[in-house]
Amino acid sequence: MSSPVMTTIQQYDTAVKQCRDIFLKKTMDYGTSWRVLRTISIVDQIYIKARRIRTIQENGSQKIDDDITSEFRGILNYGVVGLMQMELKTDEVEELDVHTVQHLYDKVIANAKALMENKNHDYGEAWREMSQESFTDLILSKLLRIKQILANKGQTLISEGIDANYYDIINYAVFALILISEGKHRPG
Repeated sequence: MSSPVMTTIQQYDTAVKQCRDIFLKKTMDYGTSWRVLRTISIVDQIYIKARRIRTIQENGSQKIDDDITSEFRGILNYGVVGLMQMELKTDEVEELDVHTVQHLYDKVIANAKALMENKNHDYGEAWREMSQESFTDLILSKLLRIKQILANKGQTLISEGIDANYYDIINYAVFALILISEGKHRPG
């Protein structure tokens, strides 16, 4: 008897749950030290992870144990941090309790998931046919867009803002994690 096929929503929730569990455990270990990070620092952290994935993809090998799966989880979590930081006021208390962090995390993910559902409706889950390399390149492209928006002092003429780019980064990371879990993409 074969196991039932998971829906996209179930796969999305499973991928995010693993990331959320890691994030909340790290919050218990480290507190909310990420509160000091400015947008450019968050972008750089995501960039480092995406660049490492790309290097592993191009070289076909790695020397550090963290696999591609853990790097996509880190990208997702830093994307969430970026959006939480945008919502929080810079003059608020630096340290947040775990319950508050959990609420903020869940709110960001709910918005990302709603965006994914809307785009899946219009695009017919085209992401399922994409390569892991494309997700990596698209994440890097979104990071360059955020850097340009920052260079423009947050102003855009017709383009989406920083938040929209973070949401896309989160969803690309989820898609990569889903395809890794299905065995369609390389885990590391």
